[in-house]
Amino acid sequence: MKALYSGKAGVLAGVISTVSLCSVPAHAQSSVTLYGLVDAGIRYTTRADPAGDSQFKLGSGENESHFGIKGAEDIGGGTKVVFDIEDRFFVNTGAVDPAYPFFNTAFVGLQSNTYGKLTMGRQLNPLSDAVLSAFVTNRWLPTFYQFRPEVTMAQGVWTSNMVKYAARWQYLTAEVSYAFGGMAGQFGAGSQIGASILYLPGAPLTFAAAYLDSRDAVNSDAHLKSWTAGGSYTFDSTTFTFGWSVNRQDPGFAGNFPNGPFSAPALTALKFNTFSSRQMFFGGVTQLIGTATHLSANVWRTTQSGKTQPSDGNATQFQLLADYNWSKRTDTYVEVDYSLYRGGMIGAQFQGINAVSSAFGSTQLGVTAGVRHLF
Repeated sequence: MKALYSGKAGVLAGVISTVSLCSVPAHAQSSVTLYGLVDAGIRYTTRADPAGDSQFKLGSGENESHFGIKGAEDIGGGTKVVFDIEDRFFVNTGAVDPAYPFFNTAFVGLQSNTYGKLTMGRQLNPLSDAVLSAFVTNRWLPTFYQFRPEVTMAQGVWTSNMVKYAARWQYLTAEVSYAFGGMAGQFGAGSQIGASILYLPGAPLTFAAAYLDSRDAVNSDAHLKSWTAGGSYTFDSTTFTFGWSVNRQDPGFAGNFPNGPFSAPALTALKFNTFSSRQMFFGGVTQLIGTATHLSANVWRTTQSGKTQPSDGNATQFQLLADYNWSKRTDTYVEVDYSLYRGGMIGAQFQGINAVSSAFGSTQLGVTAGVRHLF
């Protein structure tokens, strides 16, 4: 264990050293930026274990704490080289989140004013880009994952071994992606294809739709397919969001997807491999009061058809959130969520975080209060 932490410390020291050396640009057309978010909160949940006990804990709050390094170099002709590497960690212990690789985001690519953007590496899939850009709940909090059920419909959000191309025309952006399975003799096994279309004029209306298809690495004819569509509408200081998502698994899909965030045993523990299809409708309203206070209310309704009849089920989830900005970079928040699970949805991970389910009953109440800082 000490050797593991020593190795991670060495990697981190090397990264920081590199940033120190590169922070002063070689010339005016290059830049390297260190960025991140630190969030800590106290959370209370009911039915937090199989015995039905409640739990108080200090954790990473509602947002996933992270730090990253991104940069760009202008190579002329309206083209620049871009890169981004980012790690996620727990504030309460300082440990790296074991659900992710050390650098959960890691890509390099080319961005052209004329021809679009081509990136290669571990990055957000097109379906996640569509939801996060156009109709995610609590849109002003981009990494709010402690309770954001729609992210459970995005096939892990990040995909490894991905080549992604994005082209933009004024307010319209189109993305396509391919993730290599890397299986010798089986080109398509373990691969993923994705596509999205985004209309993002800023206000009053945004819209996006996307498709994602992952193939099992062992049963290469078995697929996990996802669709999503939705948008938002802003009127004065009020924003309405609405979305729809579907996940469908072929009978032979066992979760052997090397580019995703979980192993097949982990997906089984999350009860992810028990359904044939899931369909979610969700929406919310956010009210900006003055320039510093956000109030929001959100609801999710999901129905599930199981691979066997006992896995049929449904879930209804509600959330209220108040957030106050003390400055441009620091805010505090209070969040309350309540969930009802039925049938095969009981015990499934369906809140948004990458962890074993914290809901061990048909209902659960959660309350979180915390503070976060951007840098």
